[in-house]
Amino acid sequence: MINNEERIIKEAQNGNDASFEKIMKLYQDRAYAIAYGVMGNTHDAYDVVQDSFIKIYKNIDKFNFKSKFNTWVYRIVKNTCIDELRKQKRKKTVSIDASYNRNDDELSFQYEDNSKSIEDIVEEKETSKILQEGIEKLSPEHRSVIILYDIKGYDYKEISKMIGVSLGTVKSRLFRARNNLAKLFRNNGTF
Repeated sequence: MINNEERIIKEAQNGNDASFEKIMKLYQDRAYAIAYGVMGNTHDAYDVVQDSFIKIYKNIDKFNFKSKFNTWVYRIVKNTCIDELRKQKRKKTVSIDASYNRNDDELSFQYEDNSKSIEDIVEEKETSKILQEGIEKLSPEHRSVIILYDIKGYDYKEISKMIGVSLGTVKSRLFRARNNLAKLFRNNGTF
């Protein structure tokens, strides 16, 4: 038995543009959220989503139903983000070789490229997004303590004064907040 989504995908594979538009409407919000999370700004996220849907349109006939369609779509979005970040990195490239002439002697310097790979940047952004989602699921008391201590860098005494609770309560809430985050992650694999 074919479900509605599978029917729409098969119609799109057979060249039905109206069915492809339905697919776009179904997946555009989540695709944008992924692109924005990786790219970090609205303009690049919209460009990535547009490029992604062009790729999906051109390659939809290659989707073989061996995986979930949404997984296939989101992988294309993520890979398009990585491609775009690579393009942007190439555009910002400057020479890391410098020469210096002094009294007919030429010195040459080479600088090591310590920048992160595109994959590392994407991974960091995804991890950050997952942590943010988990923090949002904490109680307000736990959320405020973990943000003040782990993200903003305040010490226990400063937090105690800020939120008007004892030092022991701050430490206890921080311990519970971290445990709750760990449980959320272990139970779901994500938050």
